Amino acid sequence: MNSNTLNLSRRQFLRYTTLAAGASALSFPYVGRVLGANDRINIACIGVGGKGDSDTNSAYGHGGNIVALCDVDANRVNGKLKYLKDRAAKDNRTVEPKLYSDFRKMFEELDSSIDAVTVSTPDHLHGVACMMAMKRKKHVYCQKPLCQNVSEAREMVRLAKENKLATQMGNQGSANDALRRAVEIIQAGVIGEPKELHVWSNRPVWPQGLDRPETSDPVPDWMNWDCWIGPAQMRPYKTGVYHSFNWRGWYDFGTGALGDMACHMVNMPFRALKLGYANVIECELASRIYPETFPLTSRIRFEFPEREGLPPLKFWWYDGNPGDKRLRPLRPGPEVPGVTKVVDMQGGKLTNQGTLVVGTKGVIFAPDDYAEKIYLALNDEKEFVDGKKHEACLNVPKTIPRSPGHDKEWFDAMKEGKPELAYSRFEIAGYLTESILLGCIALRVGVGKRMEWDGQNMKSTNLPEAAQFVKRQNRAGWEA
Repeated sequence: MNSNTLNLSRRQFLRYTTLAAGASALSFPYVGRVLGANDRINIACIGVGGKGDSDTNSAYGHGGNIVALCDVDANRVNGKLKYLKDRAAKDNRTVEPKLYSDFRKMFEELDSSIDAVTVSTPDHLHGVACMMAMKRKKHVYCQKPLCQNVSEAREMVRLAKENKLATQMGNQGSANDALRRAVEIIQAGVIGEPKELHVWSNRPVWPQGLDRPETSDPVPDWMNWDCWIGPAQMRPYKTGVYHSFNWRGWYDFGTGALGDMACHMVNMPFRALKLGYANVIECELASRIYPETFPLTSRIRFEFPEREGLPPLKFWWYDGNPGDKRLRPLRPGPEVPGVTKVVDMQGGKLTNQGTLVVGTKGVIFAPDDYAEKIYLALNDEKEFVDGKKHEACLNVPKTIPRSPGHDKEWFDAMKEGKPELAYSRFEIAGYLTESILLGCIALRVGVGKRMEWDGQNMKSTNLPEAAQFVKRQNRAGWEA
């Protein structure tokens, strides 16, 4: 991607985070099979367990014609097939999806029969599956994080835009009224000039901070282990260590607590503060570092330059499970403006997770993953007030349309041929994901190493060792 194309994307990103989605944004010609208002969209579901279970149900519930189910776990795919058939019988609908354990084969056999795909796999497969789909001009709904490395994020944005596809990343909080209201309030200047952002998570709730097991187990007959490994380097199967949930803590397969939760928790401030690319990232502190897994707790600092009239800003990310008796998770201290008010509001204890935006006139606090509730305290106020009721917010105009539903946005974008209807489309989600993944790179280059970052060229200007984490060397046969 040349610099002119990248700069255009950034300008559009900044515009889309402030303008009404669908009201002033660009409209793109529809790509793919021409659909009438009542036509069913042919959808292939890649990954049908875990979050993929609800994503598949949602695709069906929004009128999608499920033409394929793909999962490396035969138990899961067979169970989902039975569920859909039972549900379709009650709805007087017919569902006859073909079953696959390898989405490469699925694309080869069903290419012309697929309009769109959902991707709900472990993180390391997101990029490959999405890029294969988009190169075939399929619309894509992908779970967060959008992908596992910076290079994939950049390419996914390019493909979505170049092919004019309807896309959506599965960070459902994007559809919340409160999240959109928080963006309006912050950009209206209610808390003044934003100077700091602090976000802390109660993850991991999966095993990490450990070494690879020394033993292995036979691969079960219901598991396609080669396809589960996908683009990563092959390793032995071990029961319960990777599949079906514990992959998140492994460098080869997941993105740790940061990748898992920041796409939710940083979503609101990323939009409101027009963050774009950080120019400095550093892992300030972390628990013991293991060669193949993320640490149990960490604190990462991102520094953002001036942008669109906003002053430089520092963002601290903290993770660690308060229920883990082996450690005390890193958290913002009382020196951070607003933290004492959060503690007071919670009866003397800091919340297990939260997002705190600090401005020159006050602070905004969101205590949950999706910014479903926001609280405001101006500098002269001793406690937080519900953002819906605070006097300083009442006259802030509504500039962002409210959502008909996160998944429905994607369906509307496909039906109407307007990718901009999806608030978390890849053109936006790619920037969010890419910026978050820089924290994973900083963690891997080492604690206490200040990484200066050239976002446009996807490289560190002072730590050449960071380059190995920008792009994965995919295993043979798994090139996107």
